Amino acid sequence: MTASAFSLRDVSLRIGDRPVLHPLTLDLPAGQVTGLLGHNGSGKSTLMKILARQLQPDTGEIALFGKPLAAHAPRRLARSLAYLPQHTPDTDGLTVRELAALGRYPWHGPFGRVSDLDREKTETALAMTNLQPFADRLVDTLSGGERQRAFLAMLVAQDAHCLLLDEPISALDVAQQVDVMSFVRRQAAEQGRSVVVILHDLNIAARFCDRLVVLSQGRVAAQGAPDDLIHPDRLEALYGVPMGTFAHPTTGRPVTYVL
Repeated sequence: MTASAFSLRDVSLRIGDRPVLHPLTLDLPAGQVTGLLGHNGSGKSTLMKILARQLQPDTGEIALFGKPLAAHAPRRLARSLAYLPQHTPDTDGLTVRELAALGRYPWHGPFGRVSDLDREKTETALAMTNLQPFADRLVDTLSGGERQRAFLAMLVAQDAHCLLLDEPISALDVAQQVDVMSFVRRQAAEQGRSVVVILHDLNIAARFCDRLVVLSQGRVAAQGAPDDLIHPDRLEALYGVPMGTFAHPTTGRPVTYVL
């Protein structure tokens, strides 16, 4: 049985009188890429913020690698968990190397001395994201795909075991989407990192994710491997649009289309 990165038991959240997440019981596997799918407003970003400890649920229990999420000290949590929000922060005046180096903050703190290991991890992250030629460029001068890779370099330099990515490819063109998701895929397959990523593109999700979780109105509507989940009848029930599928001629992964 695959170990869990996150285990959620009866986790729920209300905002005012409105239930945003109904009680969820869910296990997200370690060392794999899990895609969160669903309509806008289905609760994906809310769930992601709860996993990142940016929001506190009203009910339920969450464990990260077997330990209650609330019991992780802030710095130790930051060493285990890296979160990239949907709207990334401003990077005024920061170079790519400086942004990547911010990922080392949980290891040396605000007054700690930057070590040779910190510098090594930063340079390794730049190499892994193919950003060494851009290391001294201002982040604000990069293309959308390069900028997103710069933030991913920061997460890699953080050396966390788990990556939470909220719509990391939503503003990118197709080539950039494949580039970013190929990198994310390698983080799980080659580095053993556990990844939870919010996506909207079903074909991207089917190609790069090991497991899919579909939310609808704050509930888990479906979950499973892409091959088990992506079928015409199930897709129409989930999305309300007639859809067809076929097997990709190279990868064998399911490809969807609207009828």
